[in-house]
Amino acid sequence: MYDSFYGLSARPFQLTPDPRFWFESATHRTAMSYLGYGLAQGEGFIVITGEVGSGKTTLVGHVLQSIDPARLTAAKLVTTQVGDADLLRLVADAFGIAIASPAKSDALSAIENFLHEEARAGRRTLLIVDEAQNLDFSALEELRMLSNFQLGESPLMQIFLLAQPEFRKTLASPELEQLRQRVIATHHLEAMLPEEIGPYIQHRLRLVGWQNDPHFTPDAFDALWRASAGVPRRLNGVASRLLLYGAVEEKHQLVGEDVANVVEDMGLSTDALRADLPAAAPAETSEVVAEEPQTPAEPNTTEPNIAAPTIVSGDVAGEPAAPPVALAHVWSDQSHNELAPDVADAGVAAPIAEAPAAPPAEAPAESVTDAPSVDAEALPLVDAVPASPVDDAQVAALKARIDALEARGVEQDAAIRRILGLLIQWVEQDGDAPASAAIIAANRAA
Repeated sequence: MYDSFYGLSARPFQLTPDPRFWFESATHRTAMSYLGYGLAQGEGFIVITGEVGSGKTTLVGHVLQSIDPARLTAAKLVTTQVGDADLLRLVADAFGIAIASPAKSDALSAIENFLHEEARAGRRTLLIVDEAQNLDFSALEELRMLSNFQLGESPLMQIFLLAQPEFRKTLASPELEQLRQRVIATHHLEAMLPEEIGPYIQHRLRLVGWQNDPHFTPDAFDALWRASAGVPRRLNGVASRLLLYGAVEEKHQLVGEDVANVVEDMGLSTDALRADLPAAAPAETSEVVAEEPQTPAEPNTTEPNIAAPTIVSGDVAGEPAAPPVALAHVWSDQSHNELAPDVADAGVAAPIAEAPAAPPAEAPAESVTDAPSVDAEALPLVDAVPASPVDDAQVAALKARIDALEARGVEQDAAIRRILGLLIQWVEQDGDAPASAAIIAANRAA
């Protein structure tokens, strides 16, 4: 009804996830960066968690629209309240794999044959599991076993897990230690920020032909954020009812009071409408290989701050790359540990961060008039200590030592430059094995 009143080509706030209406909020942009990084790696698990209605399904739909099917075969599971054997059959059905019998061994054999065929055809395989919090330990362990399939040194399947927040507790269980070691990145979707509500509403409306009718006042956007707490699905529900209310009342401008009337009519609590907007943006929870974030005050000069590359077609085309600090985490955890012995062999000494010197203690302030005067003539004279004679041989040895250290510094500088150059090449090539081997070889040869 309201779409015809306002001249819209479709309803912009349906509750059913639609990747066509993808909006890149701060938290969704970060999640997309980690998904892009994961696709570039082509192995392991990536875990995305979020509250109900936070946009996980829309995020995955956007990913599936962005990948190149000629280079990557993707399938999605949405029914996850099953055991391990049923899960294997669901995976086979998702990829269109025929199974000879209900036996678990036949399912595993058919899936492995399919993965090998895809690899020989030059395609990688991605499995997306939605509502992963419903999986029991045995089913999760079965997924881990699927990630073990390899062709030579290349993994045959990569898995994305989408789940509600309680899955993070499940993943931390001792029983899932092996699975947890395969997780290369995680991100928790937060609610949208108050300043993102206006752009979100307008973005969806423009996609269906909105011409600023109805007009939303700033207090209407504030009230929408309070009513929805920034959760996309809740926001869609309130916004849809608000447009219906505006059409019924024939309003062409919607204000905060209109949102309050809609919230009350929906039977929702109006207490949030009177709350103040948050003073600061909520913190996002992201991590790569479960590593603690680096402290900005103590930069590590051995790890270059290199932004992750934009993923080309076949991964996530055109999506923003992972934040530089996230890539630094990856380099620190995966590559630095492997290359550290070789760097040491090359004579490249890792600089040790020195603690900042403590400020000198301030002496108690004294009045100038109270300070005792000093009579220079009363001070005893001290005979100067005669300098020891200079040994020419010691001076020559010291100069030779300095020259050797300078030459060593030049060699170390050249070795570091070669390592950084190969590291950049490794990042640009999506971290493939040949580039990594070239770095190690260069370190040993330096």
